Amino acid sequence: MSKVFASLGMSLDGFIAGPNAGPDNPLGDGGLRIHEWVENIESWRERQSMAGGQSNADDEIVRANFNRAGAYVMGRRLFDEGERGWPDPPPFRAPVFVLTTTPREPWVRQGGTTFTFVTEGIESALAQAREAAAGKDVQISGGAHTVRQYLEAGLVDELQIHLAPIVLGKGVRLFNDVSPDLALEPTRAIHSPGVTHLTYQVVRP
Repeated sequence: MSKVFASLGMSLDGFIAGPNAGPDNPLGDGGLRIHEWVENIESWRERQSMAGGQSNADDEIVRANFNRAGAYVMGRRLFDEGERGWPDPPPFRAPVFVLTTTPREPWVRQGGTTFTFVTEGIESALAQAREAAAGKDVQISGGAHTVRQYLEAGLVDELQIHLAPIVLGKGVRLFNDVSPDLALEPTRAIHSPGVTHLTYQVVRP
């Protein structure tokens, strides 16, 4: 059965983005440091239409996530930050459903990616993503507010945290205002020089 999963980079002090994030400052002040480990791995570079890169444990995890995701859901802020910088084709190579309060016509890109803007809420976006995924998994891409909404609604099956050995000090925390009733069961931990990959199953009541 297909799963709904979220996969996010995080600093040691719990931030997934720095302060002052926006279209002109993706991931905020210092936020790009969280993802430095991914910049030179083969699967990521392939999705950025670049050659080369390392093939290692980090690469295997990123490649597996790309392969399992048949569709994506993201918030409008994340879309606005990425719209200018994503290449064409974008790295998703699958349908993307963007949560928004402002209607917009679908944005069709190369490589199988169409951004569809959903104004009917998180459950509608997920239902459309499940249908588009055709049996594959759905990835909730972020940002923090979007992932929190899906966690709070009990709609996430698996949470991946890619923990970078850095401290940001301030910014956007993933778990701000998340209910303490959220139960996570660790299922995997993989260490590499630049990041620790942690996977949790979300435990249903």
